Amino acid sequence: MEKNTGSIENIKKIAIIGPESTGKSTLSRMLAEYFDTCWVREYAREYIDNLTVPYQKPDLDLIAKGQIEMEDQMIKSANKVLICDTNLIVIKIWSEYKYGYCEEWILDEISRREYDLHLLTYIDLPWEDDPQREHPDKRHYFYDIYKAELESRKLKFKEIRGSIEERFKYAVFEINALL
Repeated sequence: MEKNTGSIENIKKIAIIGPESTGKSTLSRMLAEYFDTCWVREYAREYIDNLTVPYQKPDLDLIAKGQIEMEDQMIKSANKVLICDTNLIVIKIWSEYKYGYCEEWILDEISRREYDLHLLTYIDLPWEDDPQREHPDKRHYFYDIYKAELESRKLKFKEIRGSIEERFKYAVFEINALL
């Protein structure tokens, strides 16, 4: 993919968020291919895969910093749209759930970083086990938290439901409406 020759201010940023095992990475990859652009992978996956011990609270700060760095780098190569397979809202919610609080600097970054659209993935896809996934029984609980967070921040979002193909078609429609 060639480097973006336009202004990064004109790039539409799309964040895909939602509970575990709801097709976020698959949807991100499919959308990036469709829009001939790049996508920001979930930094936490790579980071946690390289740990030799279970992650701790300080690791979430490093994951957040890594996610920000990847997003800031990838936007330079984006073609009209940047697909983000997560954002700091996910880290905030996970940090609050697991540790009872979120670092202030992460909250500040959430307020500062803007996205043109959030795609909130629903829990109607079957659970797929993965060593990094922790709560198959709490997907509805987390879905409600993500939705409440987006609503309370008055962020533009669309709920994505159905099969992978249905999610993809609806996401394409919504992103095209922004372009």
